[in-house]
Amino acid sequence: MTKKNEKIKRHVKEHYAEVAKGTSCCDVSTCCGASSRASYAKMIGYSDEELKGLPDSVTGTVAGCGNPTALADLREGEVILDLGSGGGIDAFLAAKKVGPKGKVIGVDMTEEMIQLAKKNAERMKIENVEFRLGEIENLPVEDRTVDVIISNCVINLSQDKDKVFSEAFRVLRPGGRMLISDMVTQGELPDEIREDPEMWAACVAGALDEKVYLQKIMNAGFEKVEILARNGFMEMVSSLKVRAYKPS
Repeated sequence: MTKKNEKIKRHVKEHYAEVAKGTSCCDVSTCCGASSRASYAKMIGYSDEELKGLPDSVTGTVAGCGNPTALADLREGEVILDLGSGGGIDAFLAAKKVGPKGKVIGVDMTEEMIQLAKKNAERMKIENVEFRLGEIENLPVEDRTVDVIISNCVINLSQDKDKVFSEAFRVLRPGGRMLISDMVTQGELPDEIREDPEMWAACVAGALDEKVYLQKIMNAGFEKVEILARNGFMEMVSSLKVRAYKPS
């Protein structure tokens, strides 16, 4: 990894560590305070029913661009993997849907986020979730052990998306599915944005052209790659919801 890439990775990690500690706002939402964070969560697709009863320590770290659990058609007893689980909101919503016979594994590279998610799980007495420290380019998950992968505006933060999708393919069971909300572009972003660590942390600089992004998913072996929704975010940048399957 080059020094520039190391700098970007370190900055992203430090940024989300501060978000976990409550000393920084998420650049994606550009909001602070419990009420504005809840409003942001609703704007990107979380319902009042889903947010009801969640503590501020969960909703306060929402930094996504969608609600993957709402589109994933999760079923009782399934094993779910959340890439970049943050404070745990998607993991907790998924845990409710898969029930006590199911399981949710959250993976995040930021120690502070893992600690926060574990505390949130204890506070909410949710027992069918597990949070593991690790990088989505090298998942701490065994081969073919997961039914569904979800991810909410995290893969764009990776500088090796080919490895992320390869790892996702590895851990999915045959016939398993992946549901992603992420940022993509229409065309190439200027170099000054691509090389700005702050814009990386804001989920912008690492976004790929939509066609390139989808091709990387297919290159990893996924099939039936389908765009479920596309929403404008800023000039040249959109939020994309994608579903894909590992062949049976």
